[in-house]
Amino acid sequence: MSRDFSAWTIDRTIPSELLSGRRVLEELLERLQGENWTSREIFGIRLALEEAVVNAIKHGNCLDPNKQVHVICQSSSEKIWIKISDEGPGFDPESVPDCTDAEHIDVPHGRGIMLMRNFMSRVEYNDQGNVVTMEKVRETPAA
Repeated sequence: MSRDFSAWTIDRTIPSELLSGRRVLEELLERLQGENWTSREIFGIRLALEEAVVNAIKHGNCLDPNKQVHVICQSSSEKIWIKISDEGPGFDPESVPDCTDAEHIDVPHGRGIMLMRNFMSRVEYNDQGNVVTMEKVRETPAA
């Protein structure tokens, strides 16, 4: 993924608690609204970031208060780049069944990954599966 960003950066290391994740989310959304991202784009970024942060806190770090989640967001006029890392053992995202398949429709896992992939332009995981990197390209560049 390209990283040619210069407009602003949010770099936070938070404890594995949902309230801390919410604060980072609110800070990012405030920035995006101030830069006139569309409500549709903000909605998608919000869902993707919330899913990724909650997954890192709950599934990656198992709500362990001794573990942290690192969130980096970088924005330019054309896109936003987000990287979320946890201290957990990771997972293989390719092993998560497609939640839209009829045989997995009742399985409660995998919906967050599907949402992230549908709302962001790119979603990639590191080899260990404990770092997700997402990118959203603006539908209409900022003026």
